[in-house]
Amino acid sequence: MKSFISEFKEFALRGNVMDMAIGIIIGAAFTAIVTSLVDDIISPLIGLFVKVDFNNLVATVFNVDIKYGAFIMAVINFLIVALVLFCIIKAMNKAASITKKEEAEEEPTTKECPFCLQEIPIKATRCPHCTSELND
Repeated sequence: MKSFISEFKEFALRGNVMDMAIGIIIGAAFTAIVTSLVDDIISPLIGLFVKVDFNNLVATVFNVDIKYGAFIMAVINFLIVALVLFCIIKAMNKAASITKKEEAEEEPTTKECPFCLQEIPIKATRCPHCTSELND
């Protein structure tokens, strides 16, 4: 039982799990901001154009209220969150690809022979073209 608890502790406190927990908390806070944006700003603005408050759009079927206006706002909410996440991930992928290109360019694989100016492998100690000994 003791090893099970220590294994669980190691798993729970691993960096990836903590990063995921922080991401979920920030995501929940971001969702609250987007929900407020949709409910308090976008919904009234759309309502100005169509002369209807989306939060009040309700269909009654057999004395049951179907709040399709709230559903429309939830869809808009989802689209905004998805758009923002897409932009963030796209920017992160672009930054990662730039870093990889810079790392690849930093490590040359060839050098120039100082005697005959031919391109030779970087680890060469003798030039295969002019047979000069390289003292680098």
